[in-house]
Amino acid sequence: MSKRIGLYPRVRVEGGDSGAVSQAGAVLLVETVRKLGLDTAISTALAPWRKPRTVHDPGKVLLDVALATALGGDCLADVAMLRAEPDVFGPVASDPTVSRLIDALAAAGPKSLTAIRSARAEVRSRVWELAGPNAPAADGSVIVDIDGVLVLAHSEKQDATATWKKTFGHHPLVAFVDHGPTGSGEPVATVLRPGKAGSNTAADHIATTQLTLAQLPKPLRRGRQTLIRTDSAGGTHAFLDWPTRPGRWLSYSVGMTITDTIHQAVLKIPKKAWTPAYDSSGTERPGAWVAEIIDMSDLSTWPKGMRLIVRKERPHPGAQLRFTDLDGLRLTCFATNTKGGQLADLELRHRRRARCEDRIRNARHTGLRNLPLHDTAQNQIWLEVVSLALDLLAWMPMLALTGETRRWEPKRLRLRLFSAAARLVTTGRRRRLRFTARWPWTDVITRAIQRLASLPNPG
Repeated sequence: MSKRIGLYPRVRVEGGDSGAVSQAGAVLLVETVRKLGLDTAISTALAPWRKPRTVHDPGKVLLDVALATALGGDCLADVAMLRAEPDVFGPVASDPTVSRLIDALAAAGPKSLTAIRSARAEVRSRVWELAGPNAPAADGSVIVDIDGVLVLAHSEKQDATATWKKTFGHHPLVAFVDHGPTGSGEPVATVLRPGKAGSNTAADHIATTQLTLAQLPKPLRRGRQTLIRTDSAGGTHAFLDWPTRPGRWLSYSVGMTITDTIHQAVLKIPKKAWTPAYDSSGTERPGAWVAEIIDMSDLSTWPKGMRLIVRKERPHPGAQLRFTDLDGLRLTCFATNTKGGQLADLELRHRRRARCEDRIRNARHTGLRNLPLHDTAQNQIWLEVVSLALDLLAWMPMLALTGETRRWEPKRLRLRLFSAAARLVTTGRRRRLRFTARWPWTDVITRAIQRLASLPNPG
């Protein structure tokens, strides 16, 4: 009878092998970059910052940092994981070269930001065209969610201040295109703000919306087919006046704070005016109703065509009621300029804005948990790097994955696909990555690569 020495087999460890490739599944992201022409677009955009006789292309350097961030890195030095695999990622710049590029782009200010954003917008149009029915605007309309996110700072960084939650850091505004229940979402705007920035600052919401529209294909930059959704932070006169001005005519769905005036108007709604609300699946939800506020004189001071829709429901067990709630029922309210439609459908459409919280959570896992640099201009460049990483994590599944796998969030993509190791072999003067048949998701990786390979080359 042998003596047991543990629950796991004993394996002797040694270094020196040169055939294995770590993070081999990241070839999915590399192939996505190549097929979309993102490398060429970023390289062209950053050409003014390439010095004579420079070895490393600035566009390639920035994309390498974005790839490292997509793989889970949270600082510039994490580009080292790419540098270790030159056969997959090509030559990668040294840490000092990366830092010098970030400093140069930060010193250029709005000029470099505009260059990067223009390249992303150009590629985004190509992605949506290639995605066809899987594109977020396949039906001719698009939904954009705007929200604020608190990013904590653990050292004295420029513009890091006390926040409204009594923490210390920054308070950027972010915007994501909603992919619906079949996909994730892709970032279209990031505005870095001090921690003390207000939640309902209309000027910041307008600036974020302007950046958002510049990222969308031209037919979607104005008109009712583009819907802007926010929480109650966007429920201000100044912000709601902006998208409804002549020449824009954007749609909006914006949360509203239950003021005493709104509360009094809700009390005047007749019982027969309340209709059942829907749950997330689109079926009637017991104990929840919606109605439109009609009898409210203050509506005349808001943009023409604005509608106020209120929801009342039995609170969840343990939830605390507010003074503005009604007869033990929780009240929520939002404003929209969408004409017609079932009230329950409009209210469900607005509540689906909660998907933006998932996008923010994924962004925190992709470089937004911390702003690693000191100066605000440098950290704004870092936010563009994070946006590029999130773009790739949204575009690759949109083009290469199907069914349930397309809904995988970044953490799951890293665990199941990107972290897969492979052996690099050379046959017939061609290099091939061979993934082990024992890895449960090898078939997912190989089929995704085949779909990407079937896409037309850019140019």
